[in-house]
Amino acid sequence: MPKGVAFDFWRTVRAGAEKAGSELGVTVIWKGPTDERDVAGQIAMLEDFITSKVDAIVMAACDSKALMAIVNKAREAGIPLITIDSGVDDKSVPFIATDNIEGARIAAQTLVKLIGGNGKVGLIPFLRGAATSDMREKGFLDEIKKHPGVQVARKLYSESETARGMAVTEDMLTSVPDLAGIFAANEPGAIGAAQVIEERRLAGKVKLVAFDAADSEIAALKKGTIQALIVQNPFKMGYEGVKAAVSAIRGGKVPLYTDTGVTVVTRVNLNAPEVKSLLAKPGKE
Repeated sequence: MPKGVAFDFWRTVRAGAEKAGSELGVTVIWKGPTDERDVAGQIAMLEDFITSKVDAIVMAACDSKALMAIVNKAREAGIPLITIDSGVDDKSVPFIATDNIEGARIAAQTLVKLIGGNGKVGLIPFLRGAATSDMREKGFLDEIKKHPGVQVARKLYSESETARGMAVTEDMLTSVPDLAGIFAANEPGAIGAAQVIEERRLAGKVKLVAFDAADSEIAALKKGTIQALIVQNPFKMGYEGVKAAVSAIRGGKVPLYTDTGVTVVTRVNLNAPEVKSLLAKPGKE
């Protein structure tokens, strides 16, 4: 169960999960909310999984705290549960994900370098309370504090919506006319920010660093609207999530944390073989 089903990221997670399912001879039921903010909807779907007595659950939590009750319910039902991408407030639940604090720290270093170590920047996290967003916010802000010449002028949430990402970018650029750069912490925020920067003809002037690697983000990177992408490995998250679930079903030991890594992608290394492999989309050449 992903946090949502609308973005390239989750489609790639699904491809990894289904590949592992095929290799291991298990059925993968893919179901998740349309909106990543739909915590109640995700809980209801997880309730259905538990009621139907699935053998294991792999999920990305919409909210790290609100999902704890359903995690405990699965545990009481004897159903192994693995978290991917966005975990819960229980360190005993196996978690397979990007080191989001480290990834955001790298994003901050990249943005600081792009603006020459001086200037005002904007931060666009996505959902307050979602572990992934909170960790990226923390990693970015902690790293920026190490650079006295750089100030975080605005912090506004995209709510994981492209339209909202556009609105908050407009707000930043209007209220801080000398904004030097922006960090967008996920795909919809990045797409919204890139669209506004292009519309205002600020590509290359306002540096944009973003998480993820949707087709539209890669296109913006090629055009020079986005200067760097912090690329996760969603295929690996899905693949390793199903592998871990099957291991748990069969009585195997599952590591409590698996780091799936990040790669900084720019126009310079975009055509490197290892980057092309990472960016390859399921079902596409």
